[in-house]
Order: sequence, then structure tokens, then C-alpha cells
Amino acid sequence: MQISRKNLDQRQDHIYDTIVVGGGAGGLSAGIYLQRYNLSSLIIDKGKARSYWMQELHNYLGLPPDTPGSELLKHGKDHYLSLNGDFLNGFVEDVVDEGDTFAVTTKVGRNNNSVYPVLRSKYIIVASGIIDQLPPLEDMQNVYEYAGYNLHVCMVCDGYEMTDKKCGFFAGSEASIEEMVFNLSWFTPYITIFTHGMFEINPQLRQQLEDHGYRIVETPIKQFLGENHQMTGVELTDGSVIELETGLISMGSKYHNDYLHRINLDYKGNNLITDKMGRTSHDRIFAIGDLKVGLNQVVVAAGDGALAATQIWRDIRNATPPRRWEENLFISEQLPVSSYQ
Repeated sequence: MQISRKNLDQRQDHIYDTIVVGGGAGGLSAGIYLQRYNLSSLIIDKGKARSYWMQELHNYLGLPPDTPGSELLKHGKDHYLSLNGDFLNGFVEDVVDEGDTFAVTTKVGRNNNSVYPVLRSKYIIVASGIIDQLPPLEDMQNVYEYAGYNLHVCMVCDGYEMTDKKCGFFAGSEASIEEMVFNLSWFTPYITIFTHGMFEINPQLRQQLEDHGYRIVETPIKQFLGENHQMTGVELTDGSVIELETGLISMGSKYHNDYLHRINLDYKGNNLITDKMGRTSHDRIFAIGDLKVGLNQVVVAAGDGALAATQIWRDIRNATPPRRWEENLFISEQLPVSSYQ
């Protein structure tokens, strides 16, 4: 059921089999599988998953290519609630390992009206994802006019959409250029790199980019240009305009995993290291989706959720004695031996 401040007290003393932090594609998939395994689960969602503002999911098997991410998430949440899972809109602030259980402190509500319930579970699935850093403009709404349409944040997801188009690569660091630009050239060679004046490019890399014909623009961006959510270029702070047909933002991301700071886990960079089922270095904490090492794909996150939930069910099932058919045992005890001959 949908949990709110009005009925929180009904769950304060309940110990869930699993609390899932994050209600994106991975978290919802995990929740659906947990409920179908007859386990008790709670999804705590801060709202606006990364996939929420993806306007068209062109690479999700079985869905029309113009399906928005928000529609996928709505159907996923409805499915989860139909299986009697609990769903709470809130922001997880802290997780404490109490031994057999985890204590999860969550902020519910905003500002002075917030409450901070502590909810408990045997397992945790962290599916809270990442928040992309966007070009820092005075009018950030101007970015959201085009982000998720033809202004992309994932080359693996949307490289095909940029094939042979004039592409603006909006970089947040020199490292992002080294990591992404030459891979982006697989899809299009018509690349203009924008640094927004935030960092310098070393001479060797600059020469390498120029040798491939890629343009470098270091003047800050004033605004994106376009109409009907289709970006057609950028205006720079000096008044000049550069025409584009598409764009890829790679300015960095914030990993939403601060609530795990009390727990010693193994990381590779900012990503949690897991086994093939999503188990981290803590045997009762699983990581899925963007927080783990691997591809940042909606369909991959959904698969991660299924794997993590399945492994948790296996753990709990293996620690639980098989159920007995008591009525049949009683009947068998009453029957004479000849009845079995």
C-alpha cells in the first residue's frame, strides 16, 4: 500500500524482509519480484528517478519507441502496489547495521513539516541511482526544455540517435573528453566540444582533437536554442551562435549513496562492487542499477532488480525449514497400513 505520514505508525514496528532504496526501474523490478516471492518489501523513493525525465525509451524491449520513462515508472509502481508491496515517498538519510536488521532513517515531508521515521528490514537493496550534472546556466529551465529529447546524457542508450548528426559534446572535465569523445565518433564525427570555460585542455589532447577535426569551444554557453523540445544549437555569452542537431552531456554525476556512509563497503571509483547477483561486500546489502559497476541502462537496471530479489529469496528460503502439509500428515497417521498397499 501507499505509505504516508497518516499511516506510518502502522509500519513502525514491522520488520520487512527487504527495504529497497529507490523507486526507479531497478527498484520497482526488485520490489515486484520480492512480492511475487511472498516476501515483505518497502520501496522508499525520493522522486524523479533518472529515467523519469527520459522522454522516449527507444531501446526497451517490447515498448513503443516513443514511450516516456514516466509512463514506464507509473506502470511499474501500479504493478508493485497490486502485489501488496509498501511504497513510501521519502528521502533515506541514514542506514545503520543493527546485526540482524538494518535501521533506515527516512525524511518524509518537506522543510519544517518533515518527520524522520526509522524503518527496519533484514536486507537492503540500494537502487537510488545517480543525478546527472547539467550545464550550469542562469536559466536551468532552458536545459530541461531539451534534456531527454535530443539532448542526451547516455551515449550507450542514445548513441544511435546521434548518428551522423552535428553533435555538441558538453564536457565537465578533461577526463570526460578523453573518455567519451573518441567513442562518440563511432556514431558521428561531427563533434563540437564545449568546456563552458570550466577547465583547461592539455596541449597533447587538444592537438589530438584538432587532428580529428573536432571543434573546441571554451566560451561559456548563455542558452540552448530550439523549439518544440528539439535543440538546434547554442548561443554563447559573446553572442555567437553554433548550430547543432543533437547533444551529449557528460559533466559528471552525483551518486545518491551518502546514506551508506556508516557501512564499510567495497567501491570501484564511485560504484559499488557486487557479485553477479548484485550482492555487495556486505552479505545483506545489494546494489543495482547506476550505483553498481556496469552499464547505466534502464533495461539492465530492471534485470539487476530481478537478480537481487531472487538471491534474497534464496537466502531466506535456504534459512527457512520447508513447510509441512500438516493436514495430510494427520490423515496419514490415522490410516491403517493396508491403505497404502
